[in-house]
Amino acid sequence: MKSVPHISDAEWEVMKVLWAKAPCTANEVIEVLEAQTDWKPKTVRTLLNRLAQKQAISYSQENRVYAYFPLVSEDECVKSETQSFLKRIYGGAFKPLLVNFLKEEQLSAEDIKELKNILEDKTK
Repeated sequence: MKSVPHISDAEWEVMKVLWAKAPCTANEVIEVLEAQTDWKPKTVRTLLNRLAQKQAISYSQENRVYAYFPLVSEDECVKSETQSFLKRIYGGAFKPLLVNFLKEEQLSAEDIKELKNILEDKTK
C-alpha cells in the first residue's frame, strides 16, 4: 500500500465531498460543507490548502478558478486509518477488536449470517 497522509477529522469531511464529486471548486466544497457544518469559507479553504500540502489532493487551475480533486482514494484512506487505529488501540491485533465489537454491539440475524459467510470465505 502506498503511503497515505494522515487526514484529520475536519480534513476527512472535505475529502468526502471530493470523493463524492470531483473535481470541485473551493466554492462548491464550501457550499456542501456549509449545509453540514458551521465552518466559515476561510476554514474550508485552509483545509483544502492543508490537504494539498499533504498531497492528499491536487488542483487544476483555469484562469483564477481552482478545481480540486483527490490523489488518494477513499478505500486507501479507510485502510490506512484502520491500520493506524489497530496499532494505536489494539497493538496491531485484529482479534481483540473483533471480540470487543461482538460483545458490545447488537447484531441482527442477518448481520451474524453475513459475518459467518465472511469468516467461512477466509478459511477457504
